[in-house]
Amino acid sequence: MPHLAARILTGAALTIALLPAVPATAAAATETDLRLTLTHPASDTSSTRTVTLTCEPPGGTHPLAVRACADLARSGGRFVREAPHTVCTLEHRPVVAEAAGRWRGRPVRWTGSFPNACVLRARSGAIFRF
Repeated sequence: MPHLAARILTGAALTIALLPAVPATAAAATETDLRLTLTHPASDTSSTRTVTLTCEPPGGTHPLAVRACADLARSGGRFVREAPHTVCTLEHRPVVAEAAGRWRGRPVRWTGSFPNACVLRARSGAIFRF
């Protein structure tokens, strides 16, 4: 019996050794790993907040990772889109949004400035909602 077990294990090891390896680039081609930053510059104070976002599966420190990944997928990786019919105040409280990392394997570096958080959210959906 010990010889039969050894043959089975040897056969299994040989089968595994003959399976084609999945190239590392295949996994990297679908990888989404982003660092998203919001900066609120103001004359008296400035604040910055950063989260991470991974997709496929959604995760990271982004509080709405599932929705943010869905918005990115719908927009083809664009961080902003035409604003839907949203009414925002004319309040001037500038916000700067930044994204850096990889979306579906492609390098990404993007920055956008908006007059206030309402306009940013209307244009970016859940991507910068943190």
